[in-house]
Amino acid sequence: MKKEVKNIDRFDISNSKVTMKAVVTTGNGGYEKLDYRDVPIPKLEENEVLIQVLSAGVNNTEINTRLGWYSSKVTTSTNGLGTVDEEKEKAAETGDGGWNEATPFPFIQGTDCCGRVVAVASEEDKKLMNSRVLVRACIRSQGWDSLENIWMASDFDGAFAQFVKVPSSEVFPVDCDWSDAELGTIPCAYGTAENMINRANVSKGDHVLVAGASGGVGSAAVQLAKRRGAIVTAIAGESKLEKIKAIGADNVIPRNKDIIGCLGEKSVDVVVDNVAGASFGKMIKVLKRGGKFVSSGAIAGPLVELDMRDFYLKDLTLIGCTAWDEPVFPNLISYIEKGEIRPILAKTFPLENIIEAQIEFSEKKHIGKFVLIPPKIEDIEKFLSEED
Repeated sequence: MKKEVKNIDRFDISNSKVTMKAVVTTGNGGYEKLDYRDVPIPKLEENEVLIQVLSAGVNNTEINTRLGWYSSKVTTSTNGLGTVDEEKEKAAETGDGGWNEATPFPFIQGTDCCGRVVAVASEEDKKLMNSRVLVRACIRSQGWDSLENIWMASDFDGAFAQFVKVPSSEVFPVDCDWSDAELGTIPCAYGTAENMINRANVSKGDHVLVAGASGGVGSAAVQLAKRRGAIVTAIAGESKLEKIKAIGADNVIPRNKDIIGCLGEKSVDVVVDNVAGASFGKMIKVLKRGGKFVSSGAIAGPLVELDMRDFYLKDLTLIGCTAWDEPVFPNLISYIEKGEIRPILAKTFPLENIIEAQIEFSEKKHIGKFVLIPPKIEDIEKFLSEED
């Protein structure tokens, strides 16, 4: 999948017989940059498949990308995700707020996709037709020996639409009794969490501390660490602690408590932390000698203080995770089909209500994932044939 070139006419429908509904993100900025509109249905190229989107999860990353938060010029937390401040305005001006290169505005976001394959470009992919699938959002663009990667909904069009096209190599059929909305909670959050658990080599008996355990990635990390036999301590808001215990946490700590006072220094084998910010130094303190700190985010603030003596005198390993490793997504499909994990679906919204969903998402009162549902098309074959 090549990175799409910026083209303001890419969504022109004047020559399209059939169109689809989608949310087009038109640039860096506030909710006014989300445009629910008619756009052309994607045209397949070799080794691509067309997927009817059945559900699409809502993530921090879509909001962060729209706001330009990934720019090095932004130093604040992701709190107040609905707002555009001076830092984010500067990032928008320079265009460096994407994950890799400049974000290809206008484009369609949506990192999570549960869908059904409705068309294929290559004969060898016909076996995928009509399969209900999940899409691996992270593509290792130069093969598994390189960490270079591109992401659906950051580098090319995603699932906030009725249809999305993806390389057939990134499509995974899944056989389970979960609803479409439940499957829509999985790809980004559980893929990211499994990647961190896998990279840190979490094993039976390890004491794992999960920060931000009520979020999509955090709640997934709790489940995934438990399925490997770890002892899990989870940090979350006080009102959410009972629900976090219900999904498997052995111990819970309110977010405003002193974790060193609660756990003691050198008490934890692995820290799974997407929070960072002011709590980072304490997370390092509670790690045992030889412990591992693994992260794929920084919602409480990207700039942290590190006492290097804690780092090198304790022989710690700091692990950054963005590029998913090869076993991650096949693992998740296996866990789902074996009933070893369960989805945490907080709420669903119609796709057209994306702004409402993102506003409520930014309030952080929920546990698990919000999922968007595109308008249904009953007779897909007839609908698509009208374009020919």
